Amino acid sequence: MPVPRPHRLFASGTLFDEHVRSTLFGPRIPAVPAVLTGHAVPPRPATTGGPATGLTLERRIDAQVEGTVLHLTDDDLTTADAHEAGHGAVRRRVVLGSGERAWAYLDARPLRPAARIVLAGDSIAYGRCDPRGGWAGHLAAAHIAANETAHRFFNLAVPGATLADVAAQTPALLPARLPDTLLVAAGINDAAAGDGDLARLAEHLDSLAADALAAGARLVVVGPTWLDEEHAPVHEGLRFTLDRALALRSALRAWCETRHVDHLDPWEPLRDRPDLLADGLHPTAEGHEEVHRFLARLAGVRAVAPF
Repeated sequence: MPVPRPHRLFASGTLFDEHVRSTLFGPRIPAVPAVLTGHAVPPRPATTGGPATGLTLERRIDAQVEGTVLHLTDDDLTTADAHEAGHGAVRRRVVLGSGERAWAYLDARPLRPAARIVLAGDSIAYGRCDPRGGWAGHLAAAHIAANETAHRFFNLAVPGATLADVAAQTPALLPARLPDTLLVAAGINDAAAGDGDLARLAEHLDSLAADALAAGARLVVVGPTWLDEEHAPVHEGLRFTLDRALALRSALRAWCETRHVDHLDPWEPLRDRPDLLADGLHPTAEGHEEVHRFLARLAGVRAVAPF
């Protein structure tokens, strides 16, 4: 009986090398030429010399990378994951130039290779309680300053939004912005409404993942932040509790792990720091700065100095 090979993997970098593939998987791995659009191989520093086969890909709207699609078994894919983890890469879904979907290994720091970022979320992502735009405003400033010509940051966050709202509103806004990264800030509005919204969390995230992939964007999920239950507001039937926020955090982490989606967890910089919250829920300007610095480290980007 032929061995099932259900996984398509776009190979560039070290896996493009036939000797490496043979060592990892054996000599008879089915492979066909393929192209990955919207990506580029960054130039290797002149001091190192040699081909750039070990570098993770960067995002570039007008570029493409030539490689090959490998057809792998479950065991092969596990072997490839272990191999690429040593190169600072993680497995994520991509759409090839042919329109086929496949796995590819991308930079483990999800915003480091990004050029055009769209952010969707709620009032914390919008920057409430910080006239400078909150953690997202700091992130946008640093991102654009790194490359004024090619980098863009579109903040589409709406105060009060839940993931259901984001999943309904965001898809129509993506095509015109040509994003390579969709940053979804999953705030505590989803938990505050009760168990019903949490039960549908996977449904909303699955929808956003499909929309991001269709737009050629990498999905990155952010959230939630810590809250001070004693001083958190109660209004319009919403109840912001620590237990519900922790349940949301756990659900987000589990969904991202099983779907191979990036999760940036901003819980720690505000944990047990009620002085960094304006109302028990929204970070102060200083709180937003702390969240920004923490997320910048996780995402692999430069933190901008307070302005």
